[in-house]
Formats: sequence, structure tokens, C-alpha cells
Amino acid sequence: YIHDHTLRLAGLGLTPTEIAEAIELPNELQQALHIHDYYGTVKHNAKAVYQFYFGWYDGNPASLDPLPVTDRATRYVEALGGAQALQQLAISAYDSGDYRWAAELLNHAVFADPANVSAKALLAKTYDQLGYQAESGPWRDEYLTGALELRHGAPEEPLPTGLVRGLLAATPIERFLELIAATVDGPAASGKDLVINIQLTDTDRHFVVVVHNGVMRHRESPPREAANATLRITRPMLIAILTKQVSFRELLTTEALEFEGSLIDMLSLLALLDPPDTTFPIVTP
Repeated sequence: YIHDHTLRLAGLGLTPTEIAEAIELPNELQQALHIHDYYGTVKHNAKAVYQFYFGWYDGNPASLDPLPVTDRATRYVEALGGAQALQQLAISAYDSGDYRWAAELLNHAVFADPANVSAKALLAKTYDQLGYQAESGPWRDEYLTGALELRHGAPEEPLPTGLVRGLLAATPIERFLELIAATVDGPAASGKDLVINIQLTDTDRHFVVVVHNGVMRHRESPPREAANATLRITRPMLIAILTKQVSFRELLTTEALEFEGSLIDMLSLLALLDPPDTTFPIVTP
């Protein structure tokens, strides 16, 4: 129903946001408790359907190239008469229970001035209320995580590596190499041409990793003679190296790794890998 109704409304010219506001499950579906918004939501999923077919653009030219969020927030605050005037509007919205509008206003205030303590405190309270009202678990988590960050700051410690170690160990090696490719710093990789042979000694599989045009690609194939470097290593140890759990230099002196070729080129490849940051803020610049 969400799929077909979203496409119907899109065909009538509604944008993703408008569709999310307009779409509502029919009564017979609303009576089925197991499809309520406990995880996904009708609004969330309708927008996902729209994006699957049409992409992120909603058809309004003003959405093509909007200002960056901080710049936009600063200008909104100025247009509304300054931070104090904006916060008065937000307080009125909060007091009347219009939490979505309060969040919209205060989000601009915080991005325009992350040091605005009173705006952050009121936005945290607003997110509390939105979280308490959310039927969806993930939506509630997002609201309350935002409130926590506003009160105490973004996380200072990254997620423990052990949380993902088991997942990576169970991930097919092809998918793992695709994951690593998504961590390559494209601008830093521009102009580099590298070919690395990888032989997994515990599974007897051979891959060739190529860095070209700022991207990393891999192919399962016999080693290339003109490669910059060749590694003979076990799958778990390769994962540990590419996720920077162990030092490549330290492994060179052990039996865990057989290496041939240019050490400089190999280190150059590893230097391009930019692992995800799990401490980034979500409600402040």
C-alpha cells in the first residue's frame, strides 16, 4: 500500500515531504497491530519509496543547490530578528505542544551558534517530547540521542572494535574489500596508480587491488607481474591490517605476512584509508 500510494501521489506532483504528510494506511491495515510504526514508519518508508524511484530531488528548483546547513541557519536567525526573537517563537511553539515547529526553529538557532546554551537546552527538551511521542523505536532513539548530545556533547570514545570484529569476520571477502574501497580518501588518491596482489593463504584465493582515478577496485584473479606489491597473508590478518587494528610495519618482521615489492607504495595505499568516525555529532555542526 505504501509503495503504490506513494507512486500515485508522486504522479500527482506531490513531493516526498508532502507525500509523507498525506499518506495514511486504510482502516483495515491500521487494525493490524503487527504493522504499526514500531520500527519503520509510514512517513519514513514513503520517502524511501520516492527516493528509490526518483532520487533525492523533490522537483522544486530551490532544492537543487541549497545553502549549507550552517550558512542557512545563520541567515534564518538573522531573518527572524536574531537568536532571542527566534527562541521566543520556539518557546511559544513548545508551550503549545507544537514540538515539530519548535525543533525546526531551534535547530537553526543551534547550528547558527552551537554555544547558545539556552537554545540547546530547549531543543533537548523538545527532542525529549518528540521521543516520548514516537511509536517507532528508531525514531525515539534518534530524538533521545539528539537530546543527550545537546546536554553532554558528542561521544568522546569511538565504538569498540570488538563490536564489529565478528561481523567483519563473517563478511564475504569481496564485500569487505568493497567496504574498504568506500573508506579511500578520493582527493588524496587522485593521481595515484597502484596495483597490489593479495594472496589469502588460508583460503587459497587471489585478488588484485587497483587504485586509479581516485578509487579502489578489486578483482579475483591471478597475481599481476607488474604489481607494486604482493601480500601473502591470512584473511583475518588482512582484515586487521586494512581496518588498522594492527600495524603493517610490525607484521613485516613476523611470519604472519610475506611481502614483496615496494614498501613505500604499500604504505601509500594504507595511508589513503580513512576509517569511519563513530564520534561525529548529529545535532550540532
